[in-house]
This record gives sequence, structure tokens and C-alpha cells, in this order.
Amino acid sequence: MSVVLQSNSGWVLDSQSLIDRGYARCITWTGHHKSHVKCNFKRQCFHILKSHYDMSGRVDGGHTVMTQKTEKAAKVDCLSCRMQQLIEICEKMCLLFRKHDIVILEGTKSLVDSAQSLGYLSGETETSKDPLPSQDCRLAALCEMAKELPLVAEEEQEWTQSLLTEEGGASHVDLFSQVTENSEAWAAVVPLMGEEYIIPHNTAFLLSDFTRIQPLVQCECNEKKKEYSSLPSSQLKRLPVPLLGSPGCLVVTWVTNRPSHLRFVRDELYPHWGVEVVAEWFWVKVTTSGEFVFPLDSPHKKPYEVLVLGRYRQEKCKIFARQTDNRCVFGRTLCVDNHEVLKLYVGAEAKCLELFARSLQPGWTSWGNEVLKFQHISYFDLEPADTSKAEATEDAADNPAET
Repeated sequence: MSVVLQSNSGWVLDSQSLIDRGYARCITWTGHHKSHVKCNFKRQCFHILKSHYDMSGRVDGGHTVMTQKTEKAAKVDCLSCRMQQLIEICEKMCLLFRKHDIVILEGTKSLVDSAQSLGYLSGETETSKDPLPSQDCRLAALCEMAKELPLVAEEEQEWTQSLLTEEGGASHVDLFSQVTENSEAWAAVVPLMGEEYIIPHNTAFLLSDFTRIQPLVQCECNEKKKEYSSLPSSQLKRLPVPLLGSPGCLVVTWVTNRPSHLRFVRDELYPHWGVEVVAEWFWVKVTTSGEFVFPLDSPHKKPYEVLVLGRYRQEKCKIFARQTDNRCVFGRTLCVDNHEVLKLYVGAEAKCLELFARSLQPGWTSWGNEVLKFQHISYFDLEPADTSKAEATEDAADNPAET
């Protein structure tokens, strides 16, 4: 269960269980021989055992201590400004951060206390002896090289292709100019570009950069999208979001903590796309003990990021009217997915698209120049599966009328 608990303050998420669920049924081949394997994302990629600051700033250290530290940092920052205009700007920024800090501090304490009462965030100290994966990701460089290939005329272009052949093996695919689909009910370990990748079931992806996004527009496989990017603002505005999404779709954007970035998304980017802002959530990163990974009053790295939620050309949805701009998303892990939470607002059957993705999700279409980065086999632990149970499950899925 990836949603460990839910309350009025938000959610506590366990991303590893969500990822592993997508690989409960996985197939690999040796020649034409098929075998079942069990895949789990490497545990050491998710567990943050220690915070990056001293224990005096623990989550349970109290509202007063954290607020005083934040106010002190704000005062020092303001005094360092020599010009009155800069002082006014600094004061506004500090007030904004103090408001966020109070919401995050109180929400985090409530969620961590609830999680710990259920046995989660209990201060796990076990570490894996295996090192973190060090696979050299060359996908972005390959996308640059692929741009030199001649474009096929649109009337002659096939925009989608199957990852697997009818016999079940991996097919020869063009990853750079076609959307590749694994429409099977099981994940597959496949060789791509001289490396092995694990592709989850019922997923589609396009490996390309901004200049080769056309197949994604043409494939007609998307209705909703999630954005995350570090492109210049001028190029972000050129993303064909109105062509990729249907009216009323939910748009979610990860935003770093720089106020100028948040203002750009809210006041320029979303209006340019025809998207109305309906809520802001916070993704808070904590250790296995429930401590912030960075100080809440840090002038540099923060323990949270902002998610800006919007609807594409539709009246504000009533479900977001219940003070959802104060919601917090909290996770036990380094990388927290919010797909399970979003299902509450878009429906379990919604067609979903992630832009600038670095991994794949079952049921989603993903695009980016590193879209397969975390699908590399080096990020997974593989072991033989119980063949009899796996084949029985596979037969039941392929022949539902007989069950």
C-alpha cells in the first residue's frame, strides 16, 4: 500500500511499495525461452536514515523553536540588504516562507505522529551493503545524436509501435521518433540500445527532447498531464499542453522553492496554457525517523517542494475548495510519487501523461530525454519467481472468462 495514511493534513506515502507493485509480474527471455522473475527497486535508493542538520531542529522540536529560528534568519537576511527596495522584497519573501513553514511544521508533526503510532517512521537504521547504482545515463546524449536523423513525412509516419513481438520477445523499436507501448499485463526485461531495461505493464513512452515531441501530440494516448522541467521559460510556454490534454484535465507542476519560479508558473505559464490554478500542495521529505531532511529555515535547500495544481479551461472543481492549498504530501523516501493521491481527483481510469519523466508508471504515458533512466536494470534486484504461481496468475489474466 503506497498511501500509508491519510488525514486532514495530507498523506504519508511509501513510494517503494508503489513502484514494486508495477513489477509483481515480470518476464525475461533467454533466446526464445521465457522465464518469470521478481523485481524490486533497490531499497537503498529510498531510505534516508539521517537528516542533513543537527538534532536541535527535529520535527518534534516544537513550533516555537522552528518559528524563532526562521524569524531570526529572516531578520539577518533583511539587515544584509543595503537598499530599501531590496529590504521590502526580502521582507515579503520572508513572510511567505514563514507562512509556509508554519503550515509545513504543524502538518508534518501531525502526520509523523500518526504514522509512528501505526509503526511507520520508527527510526530504521538498517543499511544495505550494496552501493547505490552508478549506471552512466547516456540517454540525453543519444537524443542529441538522434536529432541528426532525417524526419519522416507525417503522412508516412507511424506514431506508435509495440515494444514486444507477437511471440513475446522484444521487437526492434525506434525509441526516438515513435511512442513505444508495452500493452501486455506484465512487465518485461528487454534489451534496448545495448543495455537492459525493465518496462512496466500497460505503459507507453517517447524518448526525445523538446524538438522531437510531435509523436506524443499525434499518438492520441493522453488526456491529462503532469509537468516538471528545467527548460527556459520561453520554451516552457511553447510546450503544446493544450494539444496534449483534454478540457478539464488536471495539470500538476513541481516547482522549486525560488519565489520567482512559483510566480512564473502561477501568473504566466498557467494562464498562457489556459490553466486555472486551484491548489498548492507541499511535498515534504523526511528521514526514516520522521525528521526533515534539511532545516526548515535553511536559506538554501528546503525539505519540501511545491506542487501547483490546475484545471485546463474548466470551472474550479468543488473538491479543491476545502482548503486544499494547505495540504501536505509527506513521504518516507527520497523520491515520492503522488500518483495514488492524484487518483482521488482524476479517477482510477484517467489517461495520464508525465512530461520530463525519468521513469515509467503502469497506465501512464511518459516523455523526456531521460525517460528510461530509472528503468535501467541496475536499479532493480531480480530473483527467480515461483513459476507455477506466476503462470497461474498470467493464465487468469489472459483468460478472465475461465476464472
